Amino acid sequence: MITDDSRCPCGLGEPYGVCCGRFHRGDATAPTAELLMRSRFSAFAVGDTAYLTKTWHPKTRPAELELDPGQRWTFLEILGKSGGGLLENEGTVEFRAHYRQDRRADSMHENSHFVRVDGQWLYVAPVG
Repeated sequence: MITDDSRCPCGLGEPYGVCCGRFHRGDATAPTAELLMRSRFSAFAVGDTAYLTKTWHPKTRPAELELDPGQRWTFLEILGKSGGGLLENEGTVEFRAHYRQDRRADSMHENSHFVRVDGQWLYVAPVG
């Protein structure tokens, strides 16, 4: 169970409550594509489907989002990024997300496309 005082799953080393928790609660919005990526990983880790849906571009967002209860997201590596900064409206973030599925360690690799719409970063889809 992740609490506000727990280390944030996103990997930045801050307490969850002042790191990604503030985005999940709606106290702030992610200012960069990378921080949105990190906050979305944390949302998977804490099971926050409402945040995942809210930060998914409406053109690519699934009608329903159900997380696998047997999957536990454990660690995020940011491998690279392009654009997605404070003054940009588009960017990509390449990452490797580690998880445990039924006691077996595994990971997924993706280069994600993000856009800023009305001042808020949104996940669009994998690149290519």
